[in-house]
Amino acid sequence: MGKKVLVLAEVRDGELRNVSYEAIRAAKEIASDGEIVAAIVGAGVQSLAEPLIHYGADRVLVAEDEKLKNYTSDGYFQALLQIVDAEKPEGIVFGHTALGKDLSPRLAARLQAGLVSDITSLEKVGENVVFTRPIYSGKAFEKKTITDGIVFVTVRPNNIQPLEKDENRSGEVTSFSVEIKDLRTIVKEVVRKASTGVDLSEAKIIVSGGRGVKSADGFKPLQELADVLGAAVGASRGACDANYCDYSLQIGQTGKVVTPDLYIACGISGAIQHLAGMSNSKVIVAINKDPEASIFQVADYGIVGDLFEVVPLLTEEFKKVLVKS
Repeated sequence: MGKKVLVLAEVRDGELRNVSYEAIRAAKEIASDGEIVAAIVGAGVQSLAEPLIHYGADRVLVAEDEKLKNYTSDGYFQALLQIVDAEKPEGIVFGHTALGKDLSPRLAARLQAGLVSDITSLEKVGENVVFTRPIYSGKAFEKKTITDGIVFVTVRPNNIQPLEKDENRSGEVTSFSVEIKDLRTIVKEVVRKASTGVDLSEAKIIVSGGRGVKSADGFKPLQELADVLGAAVGASRGACDANYCDYSLQIGQTGKVVTPDLYIACGISGAIQHLAGMSNSKVIVAINKDPEASIFQVADYGIVGDLFEVVPLLTEEFKKVLVKS
């Protein structure tokens, strides 16, 4: 028998995040031919509903309120709780993002539901769905099944392939009235650092630098390579601690966890804390002068050499190949 599964569609800077579509795909597996209900929470987000239908949602609920324009845990919690009370889903799927990690435990606790967080894959085994998630900083994986109550999970970005977009697919889009009150926190303004680069957490290709870049200027050849590949630039904690770059670029146990299709590590030794944030990348290329560097143990391809010589050569070769294609 099919289940009704609720998906939180996450919005950033007026656009749907890719993890929203990945969450719909996960919800399809959980629903077993049941109904997928996507919820958008915010202000001025009505126009974002249709793409969710194209990517597999059967219905979309749009909860709009000026108090929801910027994310606050109180506001979104109230809105989602009202949606859950009205819809009574048997499954809930969030993205394992900063928002999802903040909101899902609170909602799960209120619903007295178990929560399987940071899943990287799922499969149907008999009547149950088995969820796989990394543990011990990615050194091991565990499989979990929820056999009773609401199936509540968060999915790690870039791990579950979205369904194919079908613009001929139709579904119901309705406004959902929410009452938001007694907010303990009000966000009046969000100030972001100017950035035109690719979102690190959802990037398909990442070029990352460590202490081996030697200075802030050392990131320039990495940025040039990233521009050619349409990639994001990341960094190890060592590079951030040395003030070579901003901490917003940090990848690792105390930074962002990423799973790109291609991860190019430049001048990164491969400390376990960094590996925890990128070791599940589909293809890892390591560039380091030290042939004994730990990063080579997890790399699919390794280049022993000076990154300031290797990276510009790679950039030029990629330019030639991409021009031909």
